[in-house]
Amino acid sequence: MPNFTKKAIKETFVSLLDERPLNRITVKDIVETCGINRNSFYYHFEDLPALIDEIIAEQVQELISSYPTIDTLEDCFDAAISFVQKNRRAVLHLYNSLSRDVFERYLMEVCLYVVTTYIDSAFAGRDAPEEKELLIRYHKCACFGHVVDWLSSGMKDDISAYFHRIYDLKLGWEAESVCSSPDG
Repeated sequence: MPNFTKKAIKETFVSLLDERPLNRITVKDIVETCGINRNSFYYHFEDLPALIDEIIAEQVQELISSYPTIDTLEDCFDAAISFVQKNRRAVLHLYNSLSRDVFERYLMEVCLYVVTTYIDSAFAGRDAPEEKELLIRYHKCACFGHVVDWLSSGMKDDISAYFHRIYDLKLGWEAESVCSSPDG
């Protein structure tokens, strides 16, 4: 049976985080909004960082289970940013807080998962572990770097359109280089 108090604490925290920065949210705010006492909060969570860690970990697991396969690099990036866009303001408040490291650790996990899932599919049947690991590392860091850059700019651009445009350009360059090669 699900624990409704724990769920209410998480939902209240996310709602408050959507309204204001993390440094302006206290356990008192959460328990008053939930209508519970402080002991109930501390029964479920050691402190606010433990609450944040659990919420982000759950979101990562939800994302992973939502994308058991990934067919294109664009899908990789779409999956990674869906994690962020779900609660846009809350994510910005968290990203601009002292808990940024927790967020970034899980974002890197998401980027690694989506890229590995794609590369595993693309390399199915091939025996090239070094090349595979090199591509995973490169695209994981590219995904993470682009998302962090987007967060740093306040999430102003349509990052999904940006990723799709990058890969359209990449496909165009690849086609152009094949056509202009001496063998083409």
